Amino acid sequence: MTVLDSRTLNRALLARQLLLRRQAMPVFDALEHLVGLQAQEPLEPYVGLWSRLTAFDPAELVELLEQRRAVRTLLMRRTLHLVTDRDCLLLRPVHQSLLVARMWSTLRRRLPGVDLDELARLGTPLFQEQPRTVSDAGRDLVDRWPGATARDLGDALSSLVPLVQVPPRGVWGKKGPAQNITIETWLGSPPGPESSSAVDTLILRYLAAYGPAASADIRAWSGLSGLREAVQRLRPRLRSFRDSRGRELLDVPDGPLPDPDTPAPPRFLPAFDNAVLAYDDRSRIIDTEHRGLSVEGARFLLVDGRVAGTWAVSTKSDVALLRITLLSPLARQDRDAVVAEGESLLNLLGDSASNRRVEVMEHGVGRGFSPARR
Repeated sequence: MTVLDSRTLNRALLARQLLLRRQAMPVFDALEHLVGLQAQEPLEPYVGLWSRLTAFDPAELVELLEQRRAVRTLLMRRTLHLVTDRDCLLLRPVHQSLLVARMWSTLRRRLPGVDLDELARLGTPLFQEQPRTVSDAGRDLVDRWPGATARDLGDALSSLVPLVQVPPRGVWGKKGPAQNITIETWLGSPPGPESSSAVDTLILRYLAAYGPAASADIRAWSGLSGLREAVQRLRPRLRSFRDSRGRELLDVPDGPLPDPDTPAPPRFLPAFDNAVLAYDDRSRIIDTEHRGLSVEGARFLLVDGRVAGTWAVSTKSDVALLRITLLSPLARQDRDAVVAEGESLLNLLGDSASNRRVEVMEHGVGRGFSPARR
């Protein structure tokens, strides 16, 4: 069985995540290829798409959201994901049991005497007519369960009831509360029943967008357990490799495996990007010593395909500042490429500022660059 080293896996990840080179692809198609983008922070997916698509225009995603062709809903790992409308209907049933189980493991002690079936029955009508926050819905039910808080009841409802968050939440240039409505009301169709074919489809699409990967990686990304039967069912349609640890890696037959020496340009990833989070073993993209940063909401900078730093943008008065904090020193050529890519990022995030500046922090010392003088 062929052994794939970390660099080969890295280039496969970059190619399938559209990070090796930007693609001329409609946003709708990109969302489906990636099986969605993690979206706890409502505007982070715009950076994720900008890093992956040529000539990305935020208005294209805004149009999808406002036309109800893209939605934000709880899915993998009980986290908010931005997905297409048809993926919402396909994938929400696959994850529904997971959502309830993870919610209950977190909130059980804070929901004394609460019957989940009754909570779902009473809570569902509250979201069918018009959007509202889950806390508002919880307040309507708190008299029924006085031992629970409105916040915890609302949090439980976000998993029990298939909901989507509606605009203006997640719309570029706008702000709005996290208001929810049922998937059926918003999309005009209820999520279908869970099926083995939907689970099979999910696994195949994960491998196409993230593979080659071990079964443990599939579980880590999806949050689902009990996938062994599905993996065995799919084996005749898959190819197999080994990684340097000896783990079996599964893959779709036509998944690209670029030359490991293929150059990888700098890329800026948004918070909680699945390119980093979608594996049990993340060594193909981030060093073990920095793994903890990925669960802290850090925004990562990739250099030569690997996490090399973190970044943040702040705007004050008419100045937009991109501050990059490196995890280790960069060669001059790599640093110049990072600054150039950062200047392009500021065109997206700091377009209202007349002055834009990139600052690179090395060993606690910052060096500043501007588009005009570098």
